[in-house]
Amino acid sequence: MYENKIKIEFQSKSENESFARVAVAAFVSQLDPTIEEVTDIKTAVSEAVTNAIIHGYENKDGTVVIEASIKGNEVTIVVSDEGKGIENVEQAMQPLYTSRPDLERSGMGFTVMETFMDSLQVDSKLAKGTKVTMKKVFKSLS
Repeated sequence: MYENKIKIEFQSKSENESFARVAVAAFVSQLDPTIEEVTDIKTAVSEAVTNAIIHGYENKDGTVVIEASIKGNEVTIVVSDEGKGIENVEQAMQPLYTSRPDLERSGMGFTVMETFMDSLQVDSKLAKGTKVTMKKVFKSLS
């Protein structure tokens, strides 16, 4: 069974969100994904990283870590921060819920991640940070 993994750390600056999308997409490309699969992953990573920057660190300095691993035809992507954490994960995962209405956020980040990935798990502790684990199984292997 094919296995591979990466770990990337970067500053919690919104300019790094596009880097994160492209880096994970490049890593996943070894599975020969469809354009749609790549788009799904880029969108989910973008949402997770944006959440870490805007909600976790509230646009203050911090570090976002992405770990991605491939086992067979499944990719697992973990986006974590050491930000303020989520008080009520269940509530935060409800469509249209936002903790920052002042920023005119749509509150659809977790819903988008759930839609584009096969599984989503959110672990968070107040004042310790949040870890978002997403998995996607790829249909085709070359």
